[in-house]
Amino acid sequence: MQTDNRVLDQFARFFTDAAGAAKSFKAEIETMMKSRMERMIADLDFVPREEFDAVKAMAAKARAENEKLAARLAELESKLGGGAKAKPAAPKRSKGKL
Repeated sequence: MQTDNRVLDQFARFFTDAAGAAKSFKAEIETMMKSRMERMIADLDFVPREEFDAVKAMAAKARAENEKLAARLAELESKLGGGAKAKPAAPKRSKGKL
């Protein structure tokens, strides 16, 4: 006697469709969560990596230039007066108002 494969085929088709639906549901949830996380990060006002790297490079360049200028200033001061640094004048205080 031959068994009825129609029922087994329907079960197989049902489980295949269920697996496909679960996969689609997972992809939809991942997309939704990703967009929500991106929105939350945007609301937190984080700095993008590219901007951070650009500012970091600018700070390194400014620091190097500052060191060069400090060395140049020290050289010029040593040529002028034997390396004695002049003290800056104290700020004048006005009487009454602060």
